[in-house]
Amino acid sequence: ARHLKKIYKEPVYVLGILPAPEEGRLYSYNAARSLATLVKEADNVILFDNSAWKNEGESIKGAFDRLNDEIVRRFGLLFRAGEVGQLGIGEMVVDSSEIINTLRGGGISSVGYAISEVIDSGPVEKDRGFFDRIIGRKQIEERRPEEKLMGEDKTSRILSLVRRAMLGRLTLPCEYSTTSRALVLVAGPPDDLDRKGIEKAKSWVEENIAGVEVRGGDYPAQSRYVAAIVLLASIADAPRVTNLLEIAKETKATSERIDEENVLKLDESIEPLFE
Repeated sequence: ARHLKKIYKEPVYVLGILPAPEEGRLYSYNAARSLATLVKEADNVILFDNSAWKNEGESIKGAFDRLNDEIVRRFGLLFRAGEVGQLGIGEMVVDSSEIINTLRGGGISSVGYAISEVIDSGPVEKDRGFFDRIIGRKQIEERRPEEKLMGEDKTSRILSLVRRAMLGRLTLPCEYSTTSRALVLVAGPPDDLDRKGIEKAKSWVEENIAGVEVRGGDYPAQSRYVAAIVLLASIADAPRVTNLLEIAKETKATSERIDEENVLKLDESIEPLFE
């Protein structure tokens, strides 16, 4: 990160993966040291917590593909913001400058995500839309019964999606009320995007975070789904990070104590060459 900042004028962001406790204390120790360094060197560190996303009884190795899919799903949408697709640009454009300004405070950040099927979306084209491709058919079928919002208008549906994105499972569980800045991005078919809904969603997010800077907009996409991304930037309180740092301190203290004991045993068992 330090080297990249010397070469490029653009901000340098880091996607950090926090190991689950069962991956071992050494992994936690190394992750804590890396995080402490990256927070100082990078312009912002966006975290994904393996322990928050691993299913009970599931091995980390067995969960890797699914966890990677979850990461791609969120960041694939977030980083498409501002791109001009076949359907043109959004009514409220979110481009790279909006993301940069949201992340400019440094520290650690988290991402929330929610998706809803569009009702009465008409015939489906052979070429699957963006969300169909990035989410995957299996994921769509699994989510459909829970996330289909019958009878809601566009405004309330968007507000509901944004609420679910922020209050649901974040990439890093955190106290969202300690967030300094936030960004809201809603993507989907143009007819299902609603300026009033996005403005209401932005106001709701602003009421629930510590800061007052909440940016937002839409991204038109050919899809049967409407998705919402909430980027929570510069978080002040994340219990998982606090726990990780505590594990790292304990691991370091234990390692130093063991080294000291081994040295003492060596001193007591071997006679010195010189008195």
